[in-house]
Amino acid sequence: MVLNFNTLLKSFWFWFLIIFISIQFIPMNVPEKLKDDPTKEIETPKEVKNILKHSCYVCHSNSLHFPWYDKIAPASWFAKEHVKNGRRAINFSNWKNYTKEKQLNILKKIPKSVIIRMPLPSYLWLHDEAKLSQDEKKLLKKWAKNLTEKIK
Repeated sequence: MVLNFNTLLKSFWFWFLIIFISIQFIPMNVPEKLKDDPTKEIETPKEVKNILKHSCYVCHSNSLHFPWYDKIAPASWFAKEHVKNGRRAINFSNWKNYTKEKQLNILKKIPKSVIIRMPLPSYLWLHDEAKLSQDEKKLLKKWAKNLTEKIK
């Protein structure tokens, strides 16, 4: 029996749709909103806070707001994994829960992170507004250095 191209194409799309719908039910256990205690959040100058909120807080805080397309698998898996890893590395909402040593370690990494990898290039594909300008990078580096001196 010989299958023609149209039959194969229909079969492909049928199975693609079945699999696509099925994967929507595979959960990723990364809560969008965690219990928030504003007294534990990092205190920064207003300019720094604005930069952190528009470029960092999506992955590095207790509150995030996924756009509609980040709620559809497999994009949701990718996004939630980034958030889980981001929160593990640093969570600005829990800053005051960190030990002095951990705070200093994080602050030491910020200058290199904003130059090399943050925000993640894969995040910037769809969120160009989160890209840091050179002035914003300089401000974050200066803030991290000043806060390091203050904590020591």
